[in-house]
Amino acid sequence: MSIIKSFSVNKGDTFYIKHGSSNFTVIDCNLVDERKDEILREIAGESEGKDVFRFISTHPDEDHIHGLEYLDDRLGILNFYCVNNRAIKSDESPSFKRYRELRDSSKAFYIEKGCSRCWLNDNDEEKNYGSSGINVLWPVTTNGAFKKALGRAAEGESPNNISPIITYSLENGVKAIWMGDLETSFMEEICDSVDIPAVDLLFAPHHGRSSSRPPKSWMDRMNPNLVVIGEADSEDLDYYSDYTHVCQNMAGDILFECTAGYVHLFAENPYDVAGLDNFGKTDLYGLSYWGSITTKGN
Repeated sequence: MSIIKSFSVNKGDTFYIKHGSSNFTVIDCNLVDERKDEILREIAGESEGKDVFRFISTHPDEDHIHGLEYLDDRLGILNFYCVNNRAIKSDESPSFKRYRELRDSSKAFYIEKGCSRCWLNDNDEEKNYGSSGINVLWPVTTNGAFKKALGRAAEGESPNNISPIITYSLENGVKAIWMGDLETSFMEEICDSVDIPAVDLLFAPHHGRSSSRPPKSWMDRMNPNLVVIGEADSEDLDYYSDYTHVCQNMAGDILFECTAGYVHLFAENPYDVAGLDNFGKTDLYGLSYWGSITTKGN
């Protein structure tokens, strides 16, 4: 069993994965001031006893790194995962300064398509920490479109399109995918360069904005059982009406309990969603049971 948690942090992203192995992963952070201490306490408590703690940064926009310095000071990030980039900002926030320090330090591991690292997706028989089940599908660092995106970020333009595509898989269970803030026009450029798999959970790119809906060929390949839509302004959202979907701006915090064959959803404010099964689960982690999906691995 594993836990995926998606925090409601306004127009930003903060996720963690509490793996069934001795791994704990945080993906991005937007530690809004009113929730900063609460979220850090939860991450510290849930990661206690895990031997491997990693932070994966999709890209250095403020809504994905805000509060990184607090998280690092509190928990001490020793494993910082990001694409190899030289993004700059004309006005450097404390969070971007810490991002740059971590990115350019010996703590950084640069991710790209097919990369392998002990405990990320490769077992270590000696220490027996187990694999995290995380794999990287993009970027291909030699790809021309990606190189252009890197160049724009290095000139201080938007780093959205340097975002990686990563998956998390549980044996006989969930497969989830994250795409950072990739934009539709960029995804269309690289469409044939990414081996997109079938998935159970799609965390909609760029908080669910219409300008970042994946191309039809990707959506057809993924055929997600559930799309999780973030907290962009409602007029900017694509509601993925052709798929079962949930909206974080209505639900608040969402927790996904991942077991063999099923994902059980819990939320602060569950509402009626067609397509979720009712397994009669009891509430978990102070969140109310919402419903369940059957995974493709079942």
